[in-house]
Amino acid sequence: MPVHVARALAPSFGAEVAGVRIARDCAVEDINAVRDLWHAHKLLLFRDQSADEDAMVAFSRQFGELEIHVRTEYLSGEHPEILYVSNVQRDGKPIGILADTEVGWHYDQIYLERPAVGSLLCAVTLPPSGGDTWFADMAAAYEALPQEMKDKLEGLKATQSYEAFNAVYSVPTSKEQKKRSPDIDQPVVRTHPFSGVRSLYLCPGMTTRIVGLSERDSRETLDFLFEWTVRPEFVYCHKWRDGDCLMWDNACTMHRRDPFDQEHTRLMKRTTILPPPDRAIPF
Repeated sequence: MPVHVARALAPSFGAEVAGVRIARDCAVEDINAVRDLWHAHKLLLFRDQSADEDAMVAFSRQFGELEIHVRTEYLSGEHPEILYVSNVQRDGKPIGILADTEVGWHYDQIYLERPAVGSLLCAVTLPPSGGDTWFADMAAAYEALPQEMKDKLEGLKATQSYEAFNAVYSVPTSKEQKKRSPDIDQPVVRTHPFSGVRSLYLCPGMTTRIVGLSERDSRETLDFLFEWTVRPEFVYCHKWRDGDCLMWDNACTMHRRDPFDQEHTRLMKRTTILPPPDRAIPF
């Protein structure tokens, strides 16, 4: 069966894709088809998959170089390209990041000079309820903005802070990790490195202010945009089931996670896909 869209996930973005296995030996034509669907739909769902780490790494690497996450204490021992997102503890220490509380809206690696262009997240162990992951289509949100706001945002940059995110949703970084992830200014409106589509490139979890605006104007503008981007018409909520893998476009979607009961375990495995060096810096 050829790779194809089985159903749409939301009106403006997202598709469940059938006819492909996350494996080490995917055919070139299947990878090309997935790449085209990824750029077209921004968020892809693959059902009934295995979270085999060899397969995840090999499959993800077909779409770009893989990042070794700054939180090295939460990486797979066999495959450092894989980050564990989990509340599981071994020998009294967490094996993964972002345990069981709410994780607010964010873009992966928006705080880096070469931010990720995509991520693949696979479910290994799921709680009976909770832990839903929400996505926002930031291209659709930008397109629907009033022209007056588009004009105001043109050419502006905003400060992105991993430290601000960790202060609310995660655990503090070490001194060495902070050196690798200092605050950085990124375009408020980003042009996609492959499709050329423009999207809002900011998020409540990491964006602290808009450069060049007064503190009050920055706060009011960010509050408006944060509320605007999560309107129902721009959002999809994914309720996980065993064997699910999600692959999202990190240049034009942000995401968040619901909390879940800490009495239950949750283990997810994630790879992070980097853009090629000549398309790395957001503009």
